[in-house]
Amino acid sequence: MAKTLLEYYLKILNYDNRPEFLNKYLKTPCLERLKKVGYFCGMDYASKKVYNFKEHITRYDHSLTVALLTWKCTKNKTDTLAGLFHDIATPCFSHVIDYMNKDYAKQESTEEYTEKILKNDKYLNECLKKDKIKIEDIINYKQYSIVDNDRPKVCADRLDGVILTGISWTKNIDYNDIDNIVENIEIYNDEIGFKSKEVAKKVLNVSDSIDKYCHSSEDNYMMQLLADITKNGIKNKYISYDELYNLSEDELISKLKNSKNSEIINKLNKFVNISIEEIPETEIPEIKARDLNPLVKGIRIKG
Repeated sequence: MAKTLLEYYLKILNYDNRPEFLNKYLKTPCLERLKKVGYFCGMDYASKKVYNFKEHITRYDHSLTVALLTWKCTKNKTDTLAGLFHDIATPCFSHVIDYMNKDYAKQESTEEYTEKILKNDKYLNECLKKDKIKIEDIINYKQYSIVDNDRPKVCADRLDGVILTGISWTKNIDYNDIDNIVENIEIYNDEIGFKSKEVAKKVLNVSDSIDKYCHSSEDNYMMQLLADITKNGIKNKYISYDELYNLSEDELISKLKNSKNSEIINKLNKFVNISIEEIPETEIPEIKARDLNPLVKGIRIKG
């Protein structure tokens, strides 16, 4: 048995027998950077009284599992690479930076950097040239419906997010669930669906629990708090916006801790030590919707 649920998930996605062509892309410098970016928006550093993640998951892990899910569904190299690089423009602290940019609803404010990052990675471009794949074909991952699809449809990115978040944050995904969900996937008109209504309902239930967590006062307070800390750090030049893409989250937190700026230090102490009872009731902004209506045997069911 795998030591962690993430390792088990990778096993079920056939990581050990992954397609040979994928190996060289896993060494891409711009993708390697995502190993230093946590999946949960910097909340790994937050108070354990508010967040107590079961496993550490990175944006690299998410990129890899989305790619493996896409390969399982399509057996197409280009689609799979679009999935692998779909989060390449994610900065340190992920969607906290969208909060900083006041992009609460779409949470896409950093995606404009995708093209620049991919085109500037020489190693990646050499790999694509060998496989006769155009860089333009992976920049806009939204053109591949298996990778990304409009809500309330299910796609690899969205389904993977449900599984990873269910593993570590909401903690309502176990080994059997991973088995059942992955093995139950079926494609209907270029959309991910499920063979069984029972499995689809499980995905919906986990998605609903994630939605509640993401729309809670606690999560929004903590996300905004780290956004304010980061903004203050950039404003006072203790860190730079570019460093969100060049340093690790560990390095950024360390620089902020060493800033000797009383406002930053006080907010960091609050971020690290606050209890749920101390978090004030605040007005929740219009957060990104997470509704799902998956297909079961080709028929859409409501969440």
